[in-house]
This record gives sequence, structure tokens and C-alpha cells, in this order.
Amino acid sequence: MRNDWDICVIGGGAVGKASALALAREGYRVALLSPEGESAAFAGGSDAPWDLRVYALNHVAHRLLSSLKVWDAMDATRIAPVDAMSVHGDDATRGHLGFDAYGARVGALAWIIEDGNLNHALDSALRFANGVTLLSGRAVALKRNDRHAEITLDNGSKIYASLVLGADGANSWVRAQADIGMDYRSYHQRAVVANFSCTNPHHGVASQWFLGSEGIVALLPLPGNRVSLVWSAPDTLADRLLAEPAERIAERLSALPGQTLGAFSILPPATPRAFPLRLIRSHALMAHRVALLGDAAHVVHPLAGQGMNLGFADIDALLAALREQGRDADCGDDRLLARYSRLRKEDVLLMQLTTDGLQSLFSSQLLPVKVLRNAGMSLLDKLPFIKQRLVSHALGRSHHSSANERT
Repeated sequence: MRNDWDICVIGGGAVGKASALALAREGYRVALLSPEGESAAFAGGSDAPWDLRVYALNHVAHRLLSSLKVWDAMDATRIAPVDAMSVHGDDATRGHLGFDAYGARVGALAWIIEDGNLNHALDSALRFANGVTLLSGRAVALKRNDRHAEITLDNGSKIYASLVLGADGANSWVRAQADIGMDYRSYHQRAVVANFSCTNPHHGVASQWFLGSEGIVALLPLPGNRVSLVWSAPDTLADRLLAEPAERIAERLSALPGQTLGAFSILPPATPRAFPLRLIRSHALMAHRVALLGDAAHVVHPLAGQGMNLGFADIDALLAALREQGRDADCGDDRLLARYSRLRKEDVLLMQLTTDGLQSLFSSQLLPVKVLRNAGMSLLDKLPFIKQRLVSHALGRSHHSSANERT
């Protein structure tokens, strides 16, 4: 059995689904290949359990998903805007940094969205999308030549496409098949995630604490008096957090310096989960007739909440490269893919260096380093121009002019 497509996207996550929708909207014939049953069910509504995996989506993601009619298809009652950020160092008397939407001249700095809400809306859009064919199965071989790429599935069928997009996660099969090397480093930390109700309102503020040897705690606003915890904890502490009663974690959160949310109670599902944290740098974002997107291309520390945003910005850049080349051109052309790689190189490298550098800086236990980093935060808080540059980058403004905004 033979199938011919312009583009084959491999990967069933949000970045793979969004890229398939965006490319079909440009007129390409797209196959989306993903394992069966990869998306979890999403009930929605205020009474349903809150997803343990949430994303802080920025303005690049908002524009892309809005252009695909996905943003408005999500359950708005489950989305919380981030109106401000409050960052605390590990010195209770100094070391504080604040950002707010008013100062950034935007309606919101970001939006906190559950994985299930996002994927449910993407799945609904895919069911009605012209130009996208959903395929389930496992790819077992990839061959490429001057005319096309050939993907063989475990059932013996073959997919022929001009371009293969690897959106298949940190352990990317596509990256390995294309012989793209990567640098890997474990942070020896895990992101412990859980959701809590709090007695006081959060007022749309996302709060973060750099706690030195105890890692980094982020409390992200959810609708109502609820927050999502992402605790980037060293492995030994992560073991303790997962083993101890939820009430003990709530007590730890209540004791955070400067927190104003009052007392915490864990929300169902009442069992926290943990995800290993690592840094992955792909040696290239493209090979002959192959491009990488999302975690297949880059994995960063979650302290800035930019992992998913980098993936959506990858889609934005790929669309820009394809539009410049023209619809009639070979979408797997090496020059086109090299342009995509150039568009993403600076943004990805800057985010990797920033998150890795901050993680290293705030994990140091040397007293001079602790004093300097907290003093530096307080100084930065008094420098509005530099703060504005940091906020602009987080919002996605430093990215090239949005490829997904049609004229």
C-alpha cells in the first residue's frame, strides 16, 4: 500500500497536531502519524479534575492557535490569564523581581492552559480539517532521496512525502533516523506537579521561588482560587515530596517566604506526579527532507515556562520559510529547511542559555554567589528598560514577524 503526501508529521502531541493543521491551511496535503490513544480524554467544566500538566502559552502560541480556530474552541472556563509575575530569590530580605501586563502594554503576559484542554481542541479541529489525514501506527524505517522521503510502518505500508517533520518528542525517532546528533544533560531534578486550592485569591499572579538546594517552586494561576504547582526539585527531594502526604506539601507551600495565598489544599487527583528534567540540544534542526519541531529539536528547563512556546514558534518559523519559497516549490528543499533553521537558531539558543544559566546560578550554594544573585534580582527590578526587553522576549515579540498572521 502506497500513500503520497506533501508533508508527513510524525508525533501526536500538541506541536505535531498544530503543525499539521497549520500546514493544511496553507494548502499542503498532510499526513499526521501518531500512536493510537495518545490523547487523554478531557471532560471540561468547572467540576472536572484539573490536569496535572499545564502550559504557560505566550502571544506567539495565542496567535497561531487563534488563526487555526483552536483557541476559541478550548474551554475558556478552564483558562487563566497571567496578569503579573512575582519572582523571589532565596534571600527573604532581598532578591525580588516583578513583571506585569500593564507595564508590558498587553492584556496578559501569558495564559495557563491544561494539556487536556489544548489537545481536545486540537483533536476536534483535526476531525474537520481539509487536507489532513490521520494515520495511526509506528514508523520503523525512513529512507530519503532527491525526490521524496519513504516511511515504512510496522504494518508494511509506506508513506511517501516531500518533507518529514519530527514532532515526536525528546526521544525522537525521526531525529535518530536522520542521523542528527544531540547533546544531553540531566539536571538530576524532577518537576513535581500537583494542583491546589488556596484560601486567598491569586489575582492572576504567577509566583516563582528560587530556593537554592531545594530547587525552584512555581505556582501558576488556575481559574478561581486554584494554583498549579511545578516544583523543580533535586531527585532526593523529589523522592520525599512524592512519598510524603499531600498535607505536608501544602504546609511547605504555606511556608514559602512572601507568599500571600494563605493555606493550601490539594485538588484531585490528589497524587502528585513527577517528570525528569534534562537539557537536550540537537546538533541541527534539519537534515535532507527532514525538519525537527518542539521537544524533538530542543528541551529546556521549565523554570521559564517556555518549552511549549518554543515548539509553537518553530511552527511559526517553518510557515514563514515555506511562504517565502512559494507553494509550488519543493517543501523538502534543503535551502528552505536551512532558512527555517536560521530563523530558529538565535531564539532557541538564547532560551537554552538563559534557562540553563539561571538553573546553574541559583543552584550554587557558595555564599558570594547567593549574595550577588539576590542583589542582581533587586537591581534588575529597578531597571525598566532591561525588564521590558526580557518581557518582550518571553511574550514572543523578538520573534520574526508572525508567520501565521495572514494578510
